[in-house]
Amino acid sequence: MTLVFDWSALAQLVPGEGTGGVLRQSPPDFRVEEVPAYAPCGAGEFVYLKVEKTGHTTAHVVRELCTQLGVRDRDVGVAGLKDRHAVTTQWLSLPGKFERHLGQFALEGVRVLEVTRHSNKLGLGHLHGNRFVVRVREAQGQADRAAAILAELEGLGVPNYFGPQRFGLGGLNAEEGLRVLRGESRLRDPRVRRFLTSSVQSAVFNAFVSLRLQRGLFDRVVAGDMAKKHATGGVFMVEDAERETPRAQAREISATGTLFGRKVKPLTLVAGELEAETLAGFGLSPAAFDSRKGDRRLTRVFPSEASVAAEQDGFTASFTLPKGSFATSVLREIMKTEVDSPASQGAQADDPLMWPEENE
Repeated sequence: MTLVFDWSALAQLVPGEGTGGVLRQSPPDFRVEEVPAYAPCGAGEFVYLKVEKTGHTTAHVVRELCTQLGVRDRDVGVAGLKDRHAVTTQWLSLPGKFERHLGQFALEGVRVLEVTRHSNKLGLGHLHGNRFVVRVREAQGQADRAAAILAELEGLGVPNYFGPQRFGLGGLNAEEGLRVLRGESRLRDPRVRRFLTSSVQSAVFNAFVSLRLQRGLFDRVVAGDMAKKHATGGVFMVEDAERETPRAQAREISATGTLFGRKVKPLTLVAGELEAETLAGFGLSPAAFDSRKGDRRLTRVFPSEASVAAEQDGFTASFTLPKGSFATSVLREIMKTEVDSPASQGAQADDPLMWPEENE
């Protein structure tokens, strides 16, 4: 198996033709609004900023805040990272003492929409999800087809693939990450090394999800799966697949995949066989990831609040996804194209110095 990101190597869920079309002809074509886990209470030792940015990564905005206001980067809180080639809205937090300096902050393409207070620093993952409003152009007359596919995805769920953004320029980050794991890389910055090795985790996870689709297991669980309850977040090992699969098909639970690391045990039984088959395809073992903590990630997620509006040159698709999920997985099912493929994502790659150390 290749570590270079390639949509064609990942199984699709919805059969048939897609809408085609193109994305991101201008930043307003791709809008993302963070759905916070909680609303700031209006009082406390931290100042919260709701910012709208265009043409900047979250990392760049944070660096500018630090430079202009004299804040240490570790004191800036963010819940998630947002694309550069989009109009995105998210919350940032700073120690309260910097509120009086906010009037000094100025960055073209960035607007502060709201300033309030809260009792704790904003942390990575402190969000419910993200709301996407995406304009697809050069897809005239395809709005009905888009609406039909999106409605199907609301019921079936979407393969929770890591999108191309996770794999950097040319989709090559995982290849360098493998060199880091093997001790062959000359890179020394620990944050960059963590980012690159997380790309290897992501490539293995994507292959595991794809294999489950190919084996007809997308809406099923097998013995040894670590299944997650959608309502509560609880995780349990599947012992009786025949008993638990109806719960999966009723959208109560879904299988998880392993983001390998020293604190996460590999799957066992039938699920473990699928996982071992996936790892073997990369010539890897769980021990290769001992430098990472590891985590579990749902193999499918469900878009919500979905709709499609017809446009003269295509359509606009709107939907909400849970945190850590990629809109490209939804758009790829709708469009059936190489959405944000490495060849076209040059300026969209996330800044490795700001990628979460834990897995989203």
